[in-house]
Amino acid sequence: MNRVIRCIPAASSQPGCSISAIGPLVNVALEKAPRLRRSSRGAALLILSSCLTVTTISAAEPVSRLLRPTALDREVDAAVARAVTFLLKQQRPNGGWSIDQYQGESTSAASLVMMACLAAGHVPGDTPYDPALQRGLQYVLHHQRPDGMLIDKHGHGPLYCHGISTLFLAEIAGMTRGEQATACRQALERGVTLILDVQDVDKASRHAGGWRYLPQSNDSDLSVTAWQLLALRAAKNVGCDIPADAIDRAVSYVKQCSPSNGRGFAYQPGQASSPNMTAAGITALQVCGLHDDPLAVNSVDFLRHRLPRPAETYYFYGAYYSAVALHHHGGEAWEQTQPNLFRELLSRQQPDGGWALGNNAEAPLGRVYSTSLAVLALTVEYGYLPIYQK
Repeated sequence: MNRVIRCIPAASSQPGCSISAIGPLVNVALEKAPRLRRSSRGAALLILSSCLTVTTISAAEPVSRLLRPTALDREVDAAVARAVTFLLKQQRPNGGWSIDQYQGESTSAASLVMMACLAAGHVPGDTPYDPALQRGLQYVLHHQRPDGMLIDKHGHGPLYCHGISTLFLAEIAGMTRGEQATACRQALERGVTLILDVQDVDKASRHAGGWRYLPQSNDSDLSVTAWQLLALRAAKNVGCDIPADAIDRAVSYVKQCSPSNGRGFAYQPGQASSPNMTAAGITALQVCGLHDDPLAVNSVDFLRHRLPRPAETYYFYGAYYSAVALHHHGGEAWEQTQPNLFRELLSRQQPDGGWALGNNAEAPLGRVYSTSLAVLALTVEYGYLPIYQK
């Protein structure tokens, strides 16, 4: 199918106030203030950026509460700061970051690192992080292939790389200006077009509407599908026209990955639910606007009582998706799980600021991967990445 996708800048990315413009002002203000609660930086952004259409905190949350950090708040802030320093030290001379399994750079690794930096509040133009972000962005843009695929080394799952990298471009697109903004949007349009075209590959009914490792795959899985949906939602947030039919078909596939009791999600239809896939499935429904769907709500109840455990396969992946899903759901589910989820992550941070992986399936992916996902999990309350905003 010959699609033409256009991403028209949203109102908040038009000239005027922007997060990239006010970020340094907020940094200066907070450097001169006592250590604040995580979302207090969001409060400062809200005060200084009244012209933005999207805010990062609830208007009902008293500013006085935002200014009283807890011990856990301070631990998270300190851990995130150390982790960002660790990640930036791992940048390669060509601007990329390495996934250890392949002994080379990966667009998904670079995209995860830079999203972690953005999630921590370090935006383009925010020194001393700007040079690394600029080099990293150019690395990702340089590795878009003629067919729109965003990938460097061709691993076993190129659509993982592509979905994560497309999500990153959508998140940073509204924070750039001039020629760089144009380049980001053009690359984003091509990336979105590829995702939508791949969805049209002929598949059996139980796999229709989803995505798998390869563009030509004739089956689907929930893990790859969730990343593509995050990318599509983020692209929609910055003005891309995403066909409603594509989302409807993807939602249908996601729901097929839930067992007959409607609690949790599996990697593929017909398999048993797991905490990791349940978190990914909830997130997938949430970014499609189905926060209150009974399947999402029932699965939140399943997840809150069965969080991912460090000894299990793909713990950092599960911790990331659990943080996103439960924070988006909010309320008692988040209040009860957040301390345990965060403290487990914090207890595993290494002295150099990074996170080590155990001897399981995640181990070959390296510390850039684990550290980026840990930061993305710990910063969900910061609210800087548009995809995290409720």
